[in-house]
Amino acid sequence: MNVTGYAMTRTRVNSFLGMVLFACLVISCGTANRATSSTDLKPVKRDMPTKTVERASGLRNLESHYFGKNTKQINALLEDAQKYLGAPYKYGGDTSKGFDCSGFTFVVYEQNDYKLPRRSSDQALTGDLIKITEVKPGDLLFFATGGGSRVSHVGIVHDIGQSGEVKFIHASTSKGVIISSLNETYWNKAYLHAQKIL
Repeated sequence: MNVTGYAMTRTRVNSFLGMVLFACLVISCGTANRATSSTDLKPVKRDMPTKTVERASGLRNLESHYFGKNTKQINALLEDAQKYLGAPYKYGGDTSKGFDCSGFTFVVYEQNDYKLPRRSSDQALTGDLIKITEVKPGDLLFFATGGGSRVSHVGIVHDIGQSGEVKFIHASTSKGVIISSLNETYWNKAYLHAQKIL
């Protein structure tokens, strides 16, 4: 094999390995093992009011009928989630220096004495499957961000708007820990199901 042929073969192998790595990232936003210790947590304190998002025509009606009051346990969970608003996204991360989606839910629930699995696909099998109309703050929402039906993202229901709009807090790949809405086109289309954990 000449030098040019060797270089082309090596380029193909590197390209293939890059595609495999990318596919692993898309399949699930969490890693099987924790990348960093939760004892390293340095909370980011930042207030961010939730905004109302009008649902565009043609999107699914993903509204909740829940209008009750949160328990002390759920309020504590949401306070812990909110203190990380603005923390950056980091694949495999589970500290305020960087979270991936399932690392974020893992840490927030762990701080409230509940042990979730580390990967979003495993978290999707935890607790009880519930209808979107039944979701309330503290429940988990699961998404297929790559299309299809394979879980690749998770968030925690943050609040229910007056019209039943479901807002959730999560570690997004583009903006880190933020509050989003199921009325947003991207999340509405990617939504799969909800699980009641607490």
